[in-house]
Amino acid sequence: MQYTITLPADYDMTVIRRRVAAKGPLLDDFPGLGLKAYLIRERGRDGSPVNQYAPFYLWNDTVGLGRFFWGGAGFGGIVADFGRPTVRHWIGAAAVAGPASADGTAGPARTAVRRTETVPDGADPVGTMAPALAGLSALANTPGLHSAAVALDPHHWEVVHFSLWADAAPAPAELPGDRYQALHLSAPGVDELTGPAEPTSGATR
Repeated sequence: MQYTITLPADYDMTVIRRRVAAKGPLLDDFPGLGLKAYLIRERGRDGSPVNQYAPFYLWNDTVGLGRFFWGGAGFGGIVADFGRPTVRHWIGAAAVAGPASADGTAGPARTAVRRTETVPDGADPVGTMAPALAGLSALANTPGLHSAAVALDPHHWEVVHFSLWADAAPAPAELPGDRYQALHLSAPGVDELTGPAEPTSGATR
């Protein structure tokens, strides 16, 4: 899931950086959470037209997701400080650990890329998800990749491709999508989350 908080063009993004530094570690051991990437975009950087705080979550179970939303364990702080944002959510298809995560030598993720694509009207989702999962498998061994996931929103019929990188992500020509800086990564359940790039059941990402 992801929510985006768009901030004024002259907003001091240091405020968000300080917020993440103070509050980010609070979810480092949150039950049910696969990972949360604390993402920002800054106007004029990496092609971004806006300042945004846009955290992205991959969940291992809906119990933790519910606790985060209505159990008093996180989302209330966002509502209190910024108002209640619209939350986009997808059903997880697969997630993989990349070389920068698996070899244990890399530091935390520094950048992220998110791309969405629309499933054509009337199309069988199998025809969309099969190449999406194949693409995830191909991406999995890319040097510098921390982790990546593919998921589907069957209400708006949209596929999301999400990847985290230990340093700079590949150029937009190689990996299109919105570019983000990752300020912190809470990943208490990432080992449960990542696995072969094939459909899984019973998990909400």
